[in-house]
Amino acid sequence: MRDIAVFSGSAHPELAAEVCAHLGVPLSPTRVSRFANDCLEVQLQANCRERDVFLVQPLVRPVQEHLVELLLMCDAARGASAGRITVVMPHYSYARSDKKDAPRISLGGRLVADLLVAAGAGRVLAMTMHAPQVHGFFSVPVDHLHALRELAAHFRQYDLTRTTVVSPDLGNAKEAAAFARMIGAQVAAGAKQRYADDRVTISSVIGDVAGRDVIVLDDEIAKGSTVLELLDRLRTSGPRSIRIACTHGLFAAGALKRLGEQPDVLEIVCTNTVPVPVEDHEEYQDHKDKLRILSIAPALAEAVRRIHNGESVSALFDAPREE
Repeated sequence: MRDIAVFSGSAHPELAAEVCAHLGVPLSPTRVSRFANDCLEVQLQANCRERDVFLVQPLVRPVQEHLVELLLMCDAARGASAGRITVVMPHYSYARSDKKDAPRISLGGRLVADLLVAAGAGRVLAMTMHAPQVHGFFSVPVDHLHALRELAAHFRQYDLTRTTVVSPDLGNAKEAAAFARMIGAQVAAGAKQRYADDRVTISSVIGDVAGRDVIVLDDEIAKGSTVLELLDRLRTSGPRSIRIACTHGLFAAGALKRLGEQPDVLEIVCTNTVPVPVEDHEEYQDHKDKLRILSIAPALAEAVRRIHNGESVSALFDAPREE
């Protein structure tokens, strides 16, 4: 794969290095510097001319800093005559800004998509966007992966004969149903109403959870307010056990601590689409026994390989991945 070049921004270089290890290619160096006036400058320190360039950068905190960095990486690759530029964005945080649900409100999901294309992105590889229709905001091809196979492979180690997968809301119910089919479980969903970014109510849970092993499945966990509200509602029905799973474990504002302190939560499972808490982080140390972090680098690497070789990426979802 000599015609491929993979670069990483500063958001998650560990994931980019793991993807490159699976591809068998080196991670090309990137230099990010800052002018005295606080403006960023990016230099891609490897040849890009006529090469298939992949830029790995999830949009995580500080999101705006990493977004501008990614835009500059695209511009640098375009200016260096890259043959094709693919943005590998495991977490697209602006996907949450996907609808006009209040007067005079911005649609960040579409605006940022336009910015990336204007900067030179010719294709986007993303994973588990907040809403699947967000890939339609991009005017270039989008390969939209999910982590359900990785999550399913993890949960198959348990007895799933009395398991129910619970979506916190009806919007995520389709993904929960697909995951339930993978592991042979039932599915349920919460009736959620959101009042603010961190204030929600769940009036009821639609489905059978009494006396069953529950897996709460969401696309991302940020402050954890939705999951905590769902746990309170589930407890009124008396589940036998509770586990939590998500693709993007952001765990902002002490969410990991609050979830880890729930005595009936046996496990919190996420993937490494975003950086995991560092080893010396007090919150991580206190709750690492409950936290399971699954790698999606093999899936991203295989998608990158298929994109580079002109093969089908959708074929990745033809069958669940076994242990």
